Amino acid sequence: MLERLSWKRLLLELVLVCLPALIIGLLAGGLPWLLLLSLLALLGWHFINLLRLSYWLWVDRSMTPPAGRGSWEPLFYGLYQMQARNRRRRRELGNLIKRFRSGAESLPDAVVLTTEEGMIFWCNGLAQQMLGLRWPEDNGQNILNLLRYPEFTRYLRQRDFSRPLTLVLNNQRHLEFRLMPYTEGQWLLVARDVTQRHQLEGARRNFFANVSHELRTPLTVLQGYLEVMSDSVLEGPLREKALHTMQEQTRRMDALVSQLLTLSRIEAAPALDLREKVDVPLMLRLLQREAETLSHGRHEIRFNTDPHLKVYGNDEQLRSAISNLVYNAVNHTPDGTRIDISWLKTPLGAQFKVKDNGPGIPAEHIPRLTERFYRVDKARSRQTGGSGLGLAIVKHALGHHNARLDITSQPDIETCFSFLLPPGLIVSGESPQNASR
Repeated sequence: MLERLSWKRLLLELVLVCLPALIIGLLAGGLPWLLLLSLLALLGWHFINLLRLSYWLWVDRSMTPPAGRGSWEPLFYGLYQMQARNRRRRRELGNLIKRFRSGAESLPDAVVLTTEEGMIFWCNGLAQQMLGLRWPEDNGQNILNLLRYPEFTRYLRQRDFSRPLTLVLNNQRHLEFRLMPYTEGQWLLVARDVTQRHQLEGARRNFFANVSHELRTPLTVLQGYLEVMSDSVLEGPLREKALHTMQEQTRRMDALVSQLLTLSRIEAAPALDLREKVDVPLMLRLLQREAETLSHGRHEIRFNTDPHLKVYGNDEQLRSAISNLVYNAVNHTPDGTRIDISWLKTPLGAQFKVKDNGPGIPAEHIPRLTERFYRVDKARSRQTGGSGLGLAIVKHALGHHNARLDITSQPDIETCFSFLLPPGLIVSGESPQNASR
């Protein structure tokens, strides 16, 4: 094991070089010249090793230093050890940077590293997608030149980062920015997409506003009649009208609450184990009688059902989906409309269709029909008792069965509501395949 170079070792080396010259000079004479030659030889040897070291450092730059002898051996070995430590530290630092960048790339947020002046020196892939940055092209660019929003500029210049900044970008995405010190003179900027949260908040506000609006009308009617009845005694036709109206509004509120509970139950339902056999043909036979009773002969209703086509699924949710589609066709089409209801097996799966030849639905309304409380004709929907929740129930119930609602409409020709259950849910002689979600 080599030790560090010391003055004792240098002195010993000098003595060993001069000792032969001293002995020869004392015996043969010429001692000063022999000592001078020995010292010059030692200096030349040191000079050669210095040149070798300089060549290795500046020209050769190989991993292994030249072999040294004497006092130069610990120097070369020490340089080699120092170089090995530096390589190891650089390798560890490189691995640390790789792990940091890999972790930053895995984050669900955009991450940007900047100087205090806002100069970008690194960003992850999500920052490139969400903020429109380009890497490494934007290296050294000021982030204020790339995100040109007055609120963001004020946020950085005020340097009050105790609260996040929520910003609406030009693409209508809501981003939440947080800024924090990273190292001395550097900042860590984190941006999170909160668009869905804002949409959910808006949906929640709209939901409560719609529920309040839907309940206000029947409650106002009930309150008005109760005030009249408390002030005076109603008799005859006026009393019958009041009772009939209150009963009608009570049924409307009851239906609304029932549909809200159904929708809430379907939305909150966990992943279903779709192994329950659902007898859809039997369900449709019962619905046929109910639809004919509801229609009172005002429509021409025809059912085309495969009597052997049963499926795996949730009976309650499929019943809600199918009954809502049938009742909507009866309630929201004018008298004399023909309604065709079919449940048939196709090469793509089990298909349910409700078609009518009524006035149809304008194209601009179709994408929003499954929204809660959305109505094409609000006045007519209230007259027929519609709450605007039926198709929302259908949408969520079908989603649990790996299906979706398809709506097509040609004005005054045909309107069709349909869905297709995948072949794996069709009951056959074997157990269901891929029935579980």
